[in-house]
Amino acid sequence: MTSQQTNPEQASDARPSIAEVEEVPRREFLHWLSTSAALAGLSGCAAPPTEKIVPYVRAPEDIVPGQPLYFASAFPLSGWGQGVLVESHMGRPTKIEGNPDHPASLGATTAYAQASLLTLYDPDRSQVVREQNLISTWGAFYAQCEPALRRLRERGGKGLRILTGTVTSPTLLAQLDALLRELPSARWHCFDPATGDGPAAGAQLSFGEDVRAIYQLTQADVILALDADFLCAGPGCLRYARDFAERRRPYSADAVLNRLYAVEAVLSNTGAFADNRLALRPSEIEPFACALARAIGLEIPPAVRALPPEKQTWVQAIASDLLAHRSRSVVIVGEEQTAFVHALAHAMNEHLNNVGKTVVYTETVATPKGPNPRTFSELTNDMRAADVDLLLMLDVNPVYAAAGDSNFGRELERIPLRVHWGLYNDETAARCQWHLPAAHYLESWSDIRAFDGTTTIIQPLIAPLYAGKTAHEVLSAIAFQPERTSYDIIRSYWQQQWPREDFDVRWQTALDAGVIADSQFAQRAPALQENLADVLGREITQATPRGDEGLELVIRLDPTVYDGSFANNGWLQELPKPLTRLTWDNAVFLSPATAALQGLTNADVVEVHCDGRMVRGPVWILPGQADGCINVHLGYGRTLVGKVGEGAGFSAYPLRSTAQPWMGRDVSLQKTGTRGSLACTQTHFSMEGRDLVRSATWAGFKADPAFAHQRENAPAADETLYPPWQYDGHAWGMSVDLNTCTGCAACVVACQAENNIPVVGREQVLAEREMHWLRIDRYFTGEPANPQVAIEPVMCMHCEHAPCELVCPVGATTHSAEGLNDMVYNRCVGTRYCSNNCPYKVRRFNFLQFSDETTPVFKLLRNPDVTVRSRGVMEKCTYCVQRINGARINSEVAGRTLRDGDIVTACQAACPTRALIFGDTNDPSSEVSRRKALPLNYDLLAELNTRPRTSYLARVRNPNPLLERELA
Repeated sequence: MTSQQTNPEQASDARPSIAEVEEVPRREFLHWLSTSAALAGLSGCAAPPTEKIVPYVRAPEDIVPGQPLYFASAFPLSGWGQGVLVESHMGRPTKIEGNPDHPASLGATTAYAQASLLTLYDPDRSQVVREQNLISTWGAFYAQCEPALRRLRERGGKGLRILTGTVTSPTLLAQLDALLRELPSARWHCFDPATGDGPAAGAQLSFGEDVRAIYQLTQADVILALDADFLCAGPGCLRYARDFAERRRPYSADAVLNRLYAVEAVLSNTGAFADNRLALRPSEIEPFACALARAIGLEIPPAVRALPPEKQTWVQAIASDLLAHRSRSVVIVGEEQTAFVHALAHAMNEHLNNVGKTVVYTETVATPKGPNPRTFSELTNDMRAADVDLLLMLDVNPVYAAAGDSNFGRELERIPLRVHWGLYNDETAARCQWHLPAAHYLESWSDIRAFDGTTTIIQPLIAPLYAGKTAHEVLSAIAFQPERTSYDIIRSYWQQQWPREDFDVRWQTALDAGVIADSQFAQRAPALQENLADVLGREITQATPRGDEGLELVIRLDPTVYDGSFANNGWLQELPKPLTRLTWDNAVFLSPATAALQGLTNADVVEVHCDGRMVRGPVWILPGQADGCINVHLGYGRTLVGKVGEGAGFSAYPLRSTAQPWMGRDVSLQKTGTRGSLACTQTHFSMEGRDLVRSATWAGFKADPAFAHQRENAPAADETLYPPWQYDGHAWGMSVDLNTCTGCAACVVACQAENNIPVVGREQVLAEREMHWLRIDRYFTGEPANPQVAIEPVMCMHCEHAPCELVCPVGATTHSAEGLNDMVYNRCVGTRYCSNNCPYKVRRFNFLQFSDETTPVFKLLRNPDVTVRSRGVMEKCTYCVQRINGARINSEVAGRTLRDGDIVTACQAACPTRALIFGDTNDPSSEVSRRKALPLNYDLLAELNTRPRTSYLARVRNPNPLLERELA
């Protein structure tokens, strides 16, 4: 798939006249009609978009109604980009896929990227400029702010403050650089509640300079994750998950599997996948890292606090494994950890000869020629001292997300002129005189870097629905150039970077590929400071906890709504969280032992007190969490965001402190005597009590490759009343590899976006009526304090002997000539017999009119290739039959037969680890056939003789034998 170049032209404020239309090619006007006029009318937007987006086409026949176009762009999250390809139907973005040519995505996506499409069409997005919460215009904003800006300019910018999140955009950095050079007394501050200062501070501690660590996990035999969820969190998670999974395919006894250790306080996806996992209180992470560093031979002072003897066993076992794999191991530390732990990891990787092999260092975004942002605390101090006259906040929400001890909201009132630019009229916008609507990234021209520095040009697919503008345009207006469009700004910047003679070719190539060639960060070779042992010794003293009395607090981002940025996104609110399976809420998480000690059960409402601050929320008991530790998630408790997110859950931000935003000590719990309700989906459509997930150790697999079938009691092939059927053409099937599924849930949201699956709401989820066609079950085995975790995606099995087909009185569920279990929606009368007879519980019934027919803008979101179901019909996974038919048509047009890989289902396309593979089981050379021929392949509930076309590869773990014996 390839992108199409887009060229902006200034749009008029009204529908063009006939004479004007005749001056433009017909295809340009048709696209203007589909984006500007049509969308403005459907969404109720009074003001037309400011830019006209016209796809570049090589011939008029390239635009065919009903045939989608694909545009390469990048999805931004916390300032970093992931490469995407966006599908567009007649000017409407309808689906997001990963860009296979982008090093940060390699064709995969996160759940956040998939759901960002829903945010584009969110009717609760900010739609107008507001002054004192009254509707205004961009022109009025410029007119009122210009005198204040001129006064500030006369003083060299003294009193001007700009607050942003993490910025990696080369163009935006250049704009900030130019503005701050012109106004040397102005200040730029950075506020990002989703990132930690630990990596940068740790690099300064270790090397005396700011460098980034990039991991080469395909080269690593042994990986230690110290409080690091690198498989599902962070800007490089998609690449890291893919690289890690390449070493987790035990398809033969001579494969070389990596080994993953996880040491963490709360259960993460990475910890759930680990071969050996140790749960430690937050205050024990630093002593553990210190003891491990000494065990591998680093000469550093011992930690003041010693680890218990049972934890020393883990230290010795991991140290021995790391030493046995010098230059083939790596220590990864999470962003939330302290600078001391990050510095120790740098020293350990250097000592183990891993640098240059499994870990490399690169330069960072803040190049010497660019401005360095000041801290958020400095801004708060300046506000308190009345040194701020104008504060411009770009897509940040500090009134909601600032630490509980910052008092930002109160200090904000001291500023004479406050301007907020963002997607929503949120808690911070309500405290400002001016709020400016932001353009969504799918409506914007911009650029952004990936985790390794690779730069992508962000190009729009649609004109702004709500007359929003980009950060580039707002900064340009502050610099007295309000007439410049973001396209002009981006293109002008890159014209300065590339030779004039080949600029057009490089620009077109960058748009088509979705990456700018050779733009990744340059590698560095930093040297550890000679006095590092002394520096670490001082840090040990400073970081020593006061003891292990009382409870400790761990604060983390929510796995679905993130830091609150996606609180109004129904797809993510209703997405079951990977390990807790909760929806629409956050909770106070406790280990089983801690909950028993406190006399608490699930849904008991408690007050959490920390340093004089308090929040109230329901309890949820989570196996695998460290005893004596409380975990809360950020992102909930929104008061101004939209109808979907307001009032959901509680805000954990008041518990954060400026000094330690990710943890807290001297914490207490207090019962309230009340109970809440939490919508957990784990027990919905339950199949528990059967042999569902099969696993063995690596040694066990090599001793018995057919272990997955030892307990199988599958009937003989002819032991059935179903008549045989010979598939002479295609026979579609899927393979799910449990060795590589991390439970990230990107596939669930991808399925929802592709198949127009509705959101049902919290009350309906409580009634077990969620509509997801694909669910990810989670099972715990073993001791609750240290369980093994099994993750299993379950969708329609497309059974050859389908129990649902026999009981349908109207023939609505039928078998196709290619093995699909089809649903004929206009036949279904809603008896639900098929659902009752399905042993996998994968059919969903429209109890109510879940699809929104009253909000016109949501009609633009829907995939035109998939029927929108109405009330009273059954629906389920179809193996993306629309994609099967589309690929068949394309192959016929091309005059060839279907090839393996021509058809990629939505869930398969999104998966970062390639755990899901779809194809023709009649083709012995297809990848799905090769997987199904492996001894690890087994059918779910094979004893029922349903003959499912979706099968699973049993999981093979690679634990350290020393620790396995210790646990036994």
